[in-house]
Amino acid sequence: MKVAIVGASGAVGQEFLRVLDERNFPLDELVLFGSKRSAGTKYTFRGKQIEVKLLQHNDDFKGVDIAFTSAGAGTSKEFAETITKYGAVMIDNSSAYRMDADVPLVVPEVNAADAKDRPRGIIANPNCTTIQMVVALKAIEQLSHIKTVHVSTYQAASGAGAAAMDELYEQYRQVLAGEPVTVEKFAYQLAFNLIPQIDVFTENGYTKEEMKMYNETRKIMHSDVKVSATCVRVPALRSHSESIWVETERPISIEEAREAFANGEGLILMDNPAEKEYPMPLFLAGKDPVYVGRIRKDLSNENGLTFWIVGDQIKKGAALNAVQIAEYLIKEKAL
Repeated sequence: MKVAIVGASGAVGQEFLRVLDERNFPLDELVLFGSKRSAGTKYTFRGKQIEVKLLQHNDDFKGVDIAFTSAGAGTSKEFAETITKYGAVMIDNSSAYRMDADVPLVVPEVNAADAKDRPRGIIANPNCTTIQMVVALKAIEQLSHIKTVHVSTYQAASGAGAAAMDELYEQYRQVLAGEPVTVEKFAYQLAFNLIPQIDVFTENGYTKEEMKMYNETRKIMHSDVKVSATCVRVPALRSHSESIWVETERPISIEEAREAFANGEGLILMDNPAEKEYPMPLFLAGKDPVYVGRIRKDLSNENGLTFWIVGDQIKKGAALNAVQIAEYLIKEKAL
């Protein structure tokens, strides 16, 4: 089993290294690729140093079984043919192919089998906010079809990459030291602030991030569900939180919902308000599952249910989800 990581030096690339090691992924050889800036850098994996190779249009992917790509949509589009030419399965973490009809968009807990039908040799990893939401929605969908979702996201700085996390640290330091605040990675200062914009605005007033949640959820769940999202950047470092309201075809009791979440694949129920137990990003960074709490009946709609989720968006929202897709393909002998 020969595995490649494209974009090895980025936040998600580094997470791939950790997740492959943590899960004892069955690989015999690992090859790392990066830009001119990161080529030559060395990383240790299972006791061996591996040097990052420059990503080029050549035969470097000959013999590669699985390529995890996380170097941005532009790079994915430019190099997809080079990566898949000799039969490698490209599991792509960018937005490049998510909505292409001939590219499956996969969250293993929800639609793993879709990964088998990949005419172009490409499988798309969904947007991080969508991934953690659909893992939770799947548990409810099995009880009653979800018609509508309203969601507000509370997205950590790390969603914009490692440099964005560094900037948040630096901004807090600058504010507390009374210095001018550096703003490069976000539209505004994020320290002591919230920014109700992630990605660019589209013609309908929603951002691209918000529209991803609408479109990707329907594709992953093979559903006519309508999703209305408001995506907000918050000054947390890592792990995204989401406040979710769903309307189902029939009323679902709190007891049913709690049992569904408790038994749901990839979910952990953390819902004990009397003891102030609910998911929080500070304490769940680095964890694999999606955590669910604050489960309530909606007061304005008898078919409505409200809950709160937290998931590590670099882990389950990116690297882990991609590795789980690969694990599924290996288990099903579908490479």
